[in-house]
Amino acid sequence: METISQKDREVLRNLARRKLEYANSSHNAEILKKWDALAHGRREAPTVRLLFSNFPHEVITPRLRCEGETARGLEASLLSSLVGRELFDDDTPLSLYFEVHWDTWASPFGAKPHFTRASGGHSQGFHIDPVVEDLAEDLDKLRGGSFGVDREKTKERIALAEDLFGDILPVKMTMGSLTGAVTNPLVSLMGMENYYCSMYDYPEKLHEVMEMATRLYEDYYDFLEKEDLLLPTCGMSPVAQESFAFNSELPEENVTKTTQCWGFLESQETTAVSPEAYGEFVYPYQDRLVKRYGLLSYGCCERVDAIWPDYLSKWKNLRKLSVSPFNNEPQVGEYLRGSNVVYYSKPRAEFVTNPGPLDEDALRGYFKGVCEAASGCLFEMAQREVGTIFGDYERGRRYVQIAKECIEEYWKP
Repeated sequence: METISQKDREVLRNLARRKLEYANSSHNAEILKKWDALAHGRREAPTVRLLFSNFPHEVITPRLRCEGETARGLEASLLSSLVGRELFDDDTPLSLYFEVHWDTWASPFGAKPHFTRASGGHSQGFHIDPVVEDLAEDLDKLRGGSFGVDREKTKERIALAEDLFGDILPVKMTMGSLTGAVTNPLVSLMGMENYYCSMYDYPEKLHEVMEMATRLYEDYYDFLEKEDLLLPTCGMSPVAQESFAFNSELPEENVTKTTQCWGFLESQETTAVSPEAYGEFVYPYQDRLVKRYGLLSYGCCERVDAIWPDYLSKWKNLRKLSVSPFNNEPQVGEYLRGSNVVYYSKPRAEFVTNPGPLDEDALRGYFKGVCEAASGCLFEMAQREVGTIFGDYERGRRYVQIAKECIEEYWKP
């Protein structure tokens, strides 16, 4: 293991102290009250966050001070937890711990994807180079999915964190939401056009592939149970799509079954097919996985309005629904109003990513519509899919402030 220099050790210990101070602050207590209201189904004060997963080069990398690679990884993790508080003043909660997860994985297919990445700095663009050109001929390439755990790697990370700053910020084993992605890794292997054409050309083969992946995840869940790798998914435990597992229904200790945990599913790759096609090729397999979860968060960037009536509404353990701007947002609000499902809003990003000063009037007009659509719903707003704020932290802070002001003015419980 790489030796941590005394200089890097002090940087990490000071960061741990900062996090602990923020976590013990009255401001953090007020933020936790908002999350507690969502957890208990109270329509009180919606949460607002600006998420930086697509632009860490602007908010994390420039602030790194450690020199060693291992130390910089820990520093980045600590800094990431502080972005919401120090840079944007959003509603990201802070814990009293340094969270470590089991190093587990589940890969539904045996093949590895190949991408051609766009050149030029921090571009997010890429092209899928299909590994599977023809599903009938290449189906065997998909066999051989796997899952497992690296216990030693996990133990080493725990020991390192405890040695460096565990006396300040205790290390806590934490688990995120269970995964069950199928269409995303499949499209990454065959491309969107091949995938869509296979629904028509090779429906039986596509069902075989979906069965293959679903069964692997079911075996993976059995493995987690058998190997005692499950942990509570409550409070600040992460839920996919950059949310949290605050709830009042799942156990806070002694978790032994996946039915006591959060799960996350999505199928944004099928957003352009008919609800009937989703119902034939995706829903039956997702439904099997949903039955293995205690609670469910659903959706990424896809339209959920079209598949809500006949499909998503059937899942009684659904507690968080992603509402991207590709949806008829007022319609989704009608579906969720008065229910125990969080309207997880992911607003359009261009208002903050367009060059030049923020167009505050346009932004307020847009947020007004979002807030009116979500009125009467449990409401969580998280600005995702942001590629840049041009390194301007005040821009991000102002954006969050405007969102909060619009919620105060236009959202009705």
